[in-house]
Amino acid sequence: MGSMVTAVASFLDARNNGGNWLLRIEDLDPPRESKSAPATIIEQLIAHDLRWDGDILYQSSRNDAYAGALNKLLSLDLTYPCDCARKKTPAVYQGTCRNKSADEIQSPHAFRLRLDTPEVSLVDGILGPQLWKIGSEVGDFIIKRKDGLFAYQLAVVVDDAFQHVTHIVRGADLLDSTPRQVCLMERLHLSVPHYMHLPVVLGVSGDKLSKQTNAAPVSNQDAAGNLKQALTILGQSVPKARDTITLLEEAAANWDPNRIPKKHTVSLP
Repeated sequence: MGSMVTAVASFLDARNNGGNWLLRIEDLDPPRESKSAPATIIEQLIAHDLRWDGDILYQSSRNDAYAGALNKLLSLDLTYPCDCARKKTPAVYQGTCRNKSADEIQSPHAFRLRLDTPEVSLVDGILGPQLWKIGSEVGDFIIKRKDGLFAYQLAVVVDDAFQHVTHIVRGADLLDSTPRQVCLMERLHLSVPHYMHLPVVLGVSGDKLSKQTNAAPVSNQDAAGNLKQALTILGQSVPKARDTITLLEEAAANWDPNRIPKKHTVSLP
């Protein structure tokens, strides 16, 4: 249900504003991914008449684009190799490898973004003004991992630009990723989209309702009921329509982001 709420909110925001709603499968980490998840997601979206625009973008097909972005950052001396052991590295990276020569770096190694910006700020569409002291709270962060896989932060920035994304609607559990992504956009000279971070939906146990916490999947047999529950969580007026297409059309016409709870988390009603 947590993922459903995010899907509904982003879908309605796009439709209310006459925009496109895009589907991207972020399959960057094969060792940790469920092979069946993409098909399940697509099946659930279709069952709920949450129809996307254009083709599905699979990040696993975009490694050349990510490599190009990394090479651009390397050419500008904005990233550097790092062979620090993950288990021995503090949460806020202290720049241990910043001034190492190429001869001192061992393989395998990651690549980190060189941060020279102490703060990042923006106005979120739901949570309002946000300020991160990224220099002291995050430090130089990884954009390509030791195992050769590109980091989520770099990939989404490159793909957002490629897909001409202007608005991002997602859960507040990703709020901390925003300053990292903004830093990358600025260094790659890309436009920063408008962000809306939704409250994360919690279950009775207090855990967020997502596949990561093994929450029960939504049933495709009650699509209209699921959509109405999502609208209730989002503080929206709930149409009486029983068919999903009419329900979504009415919900899009009445969509009001100002009614979304201005919180980081909400519990199931």
